[in-house]
This record gives sequence, structure tokens and C-alpha cells, in this order.
Amino acid sequence: MQLSLTVRGSSADVVSYLIAKNPNNPYERDEKGFKVRLVYPIFNKEEVQFIIYVKPDPIDLVRNSSDLFDITHYINDREFAVSSLFITTIRKALGTALNGKPDEAYLPWVEHTFDMELSFGPVSTDLQDQEIADLFEPMGYKVEIERGESAIREKSSARFVTISGRQSVQNALKHVSILIPVIDNYKHYFLDEREVEKLERYGEGWLETHPLKQMIVKRALRFNALISQSKYHEKQHYIRNREESPKTRLNDLRYEEILNVIRTLPQRETIVDLGAGEGRLSVQLGFAEGVKEILSIEPSNKSRIKAIERFEQVIDKEGYVQPQSLAGSLFYFDSRLQNKDIIILCEVIEHIDEDRLPKIVDTILGDYLPKSLIVTTPNQEYNVLYDMDEAMRHDDHRFEWTRAEFAQHVEAWAQNYPYQVSIQGIGEEHPIYGHPTQMAIFRKGEV
Repeated sequence: MQLSLTVRGSSADVVSYLIAKNPNNPYERDEKGFKVRLVYPIFNKEEVQFIIYVKPDPIDLVRNSSDLFDITHYINDREFAVSSLFITTIRKALGTALNGKPDEAYLPWVEHTFDMELSFGPVSTDLQDQEIADLFEPMGYKVEIERGESAIREKSSARFVTISGRQSVQNALKHVSILIPVIDNYKHYFLDEREVEKLERYGEGWLETHPLKQMIVKRALRFNALISQSKYHEKQHYIRNREESPKTRLNDLRYEEILNVIRTLPQRETIVDLGAGEGRLSVQLGFAEGVKEILSIEPSNKSRIKAIERFEQVIDKEGYVQPQSLAGSLFYFDSRLQNKDIIILCEVIEHIDEDRLPKIVDTILGDYLPKSLIVTTPNQEYNVLYDMDEAMRHDDHRFEWTRAEFAQHVEAWAQNYPYQVSIQGIGEEHPIYGHPTQMAIFRKGEV
């Protein structure tokens, strides 16, 4: 993970004094288990470029972590991606420039504007390219966004961002110190009141008038308790009508509708919750009438531990069938899952690369042979009502289908196996965009 700043024009070499780094002495420090390096590939009176690079120790990233045994450590991007962790690590190296406190002789240059270009990446984000541009353009930057050279670059959320314009070195570094974590939208460290102070210190002079101020504050501070402390927070007064009842969460509606479908199925004694996560659906299946066995299948040990704790909390309740938490994966055949009455994939398939789905469907409908299969997934058309335009609902989704695409896929699957399929929606229906969640129910029978 790295950031580069290129300054062009008369007296460009002053930059070395503004950041207090001698171009003849490569900078290298250990910062909380990270190697931080700063070098000048270009240095003359008319053009200066410095690159600051951070190399973390991948072992230190997980050492002493409560998630030590979670397999996702092997596939996280913290070793490579520009993020809140990166900004925290380089802040000390660039502190002189950020705080505007070079040697006294160079104080007049703190507010001097240069023609500059600043690049950083890769950064992983749930934002669309235009949304990233909207963060920087109000300060006068031109924004260019590229994806890496990869066969999956069009599906990847990782970008390389270059902003260019006329700015002071201090302001440019202030802007990226706030906006890179906003783009990343994942804090890799504990948040407290110091985060509010940092936002106000580095946001001074530009965040007050930024058209996306509220979005920046929300993504920078994350928690309402911190957001409410910020001077940039604008309180919204809302008085709820006494007759207005709170809406049911979409997750709860999904579970409720899945349970409703299960009640209509003649065979429901044995159920597999495939990709069960932390067991929220599995625990509700334990109270379904007629159910005698529930296999809660999940690859993540961290999620399985939470699921087991959830199961044990209700073990003494009347009529409860405790689910069995088993380690397993959609990608590998598991004979324990054969010939069950019902298999459920609740908000699972969108987390899988689309080209891997046919093999998974073949395993389920061709090898496991459940009496029924229930599949739910987001309706991509509905995202516009969440102010998401064409973006996917979550940054870990590999795809989202429209209603027509979903129907096309599930009907094609049913044609290849002895199953009939029906489709219905879950959640509040919109006359144009349909329901937020779409569900397919496969029933085994003669084709």
C-alpha cells in the first residue's frame, strides 16, 4: 500500500522541507509493526515526487487477535490495500506537513499552492467511481480512477485513484487523511473521541462546505455516539406519528417467510441451513413444528462459535430442537447433506462467483437430492430505493440479479433436474421495482 505526491513548478524542492524529509536520506521506520518507507524518485527545483510505502507484518496483523483461528485472515486485504490502517501508520511520517509546522524559515510555504498530482491505491470500496470523484472534485481536483491489470478487474472493488489540481501540500494531505478511510469505510482500529478530534482538525477549512459532509462524517465516525459529538454533524429532528408502527427488519421478514414456506411443505423433518453464518435462521428453525433435525453448515469457525452460543441460549425452551453446527462448504461434496427434506440458501449465492454457481447447483440438486430447496437473494432493481443506484447492496457481494435474471437462472436449473420451481418476493413491494428480496422454492417431483 502506497501514496505518491508529485509537485511541479518553481521551487518544487521546498516540499522536502514541508514534510521534513531529506531527499539524500531514505526514510525508514518501524511503526507499530509496520515498515514505513519514504523515498524521492524525482527531486529537482522544478519537479519533486515522493512515495510513502507501508509494508505490514502479516503475522502481526492477527497476533493476539480474538479472531486468530478464523480462516478469513488468509484472504483479507489489509496487507495490500490503502485503508484507515495505512493512514494511521503514515501520519507520524507526514506529521510536520499535516500540522503545518516546518522550520520557521519555511512557514510562508505552508499555504503556498502547487500544481500537484497525488495517487494512492489499491483501495477497496463499496463506492462507485462517480461517488469517489464527488468526494474530491469540490476541492478543485480532477479525478482519475483505474483498476488493476487482472482478469477479474471489472468485478473487483479495488481501485487506484489519482487526484490532480492546485493545492497546498498540507491541504492535499489533510484531504486524503480524511477521505481515504471514508472510501475504505472500514476502521481497522478502536474508535473513540480522538477520532472526532482528528476529523475536526484535518477537516477544518474544507469539510464545513463540502456537499457530502454528512456522508463523510457518517463513514468517518461510524457510531452515532461519536457522530453526535462532531461539530460537522447536523441534527435531524423527526417526530414519529403515534399511530406509526416500527417497520420489521428485512432480515426478520426473510426468516419469517422462509418459515411460512416450510410450514406448507409436506416433508420437513430434516433441514440443512447451508451457509448458516452465526445461526440466526438456524435457531428459528429449531422452533418450527415438525422439524426433528437441523444441520447448520458454515465454513467460518468464528461464525460457528457465535452460532453455538446462540443455540445454547434457548436450549431449555419448550419445543426447541437444537441445531447441529457443522463445518462445511458449498464447494465440497458432503455426504452428510444427502437426502434431506429441505436445504436452505438464505442470502448466500450472491457471495459466490457467478461462474461457480452451476457446479454448486449440480451438487445440491444432482447429488444431495433434497425434497425441497429454498434460495433467497437480493433483487438488484430494488437498490435504487436505497439510494444505491446500480451499486450492490454489500461490498462482499459478487453479483446481484434483477427479477428477470433470477427467473432465468432458477428456471434453467430446474430444467436440468427433477424439480419444479416457483418464485416469490419478500419485503415491501414497489409497483415498479418489486420486492427487496426474491425467493425460489424448488420442489422435487416428476419433470
